[in-house]
Amino acid sequence: MTKPFVDLSDIVERVKYMHDVRKVDVKFGDFVLIITMNSAYSLYVLNADSYLVSGGFFDRMILSPLKISVAGCTWGRNIIKSDTLAACGMCLEFSIGSGRIITSPIQQVFVAPVNRKN
Repeated sequence: MTKPFVDLSDIVERVKYMHDVRKVDVKFGDFVLIITMNSAYSLYVLNADSYLVSGGFFDRMILSPLKISVAGCTWGRNIIKSDTLAACGMCLEFSIGSGRIITSPIQQVFVAPVNRKN
């Protein structure tokens, strides 16, 4: 019989192999497309913790585009990777006011970096 809940050792093992995009990996002007099990979200990076988001819940609630922060990624419980913008297999957690919006599990992540001149 399988375990009903994910435990910490399972999480640590999964983190080793997941495709993720950390918040420090994206810069102003980058475009991030996140495909979840149920929706698609586009994020335009404004700064280290501020994004212009469209798609999914925000389109359904007629809020797009909305300036928002990302709390991180979670497996839907109290464990959150706050340094992560998107990770396949995890749920994206947006901070909105004093609440949170949690997506369905992320299936794919695409990053289109802005052309930076050195």
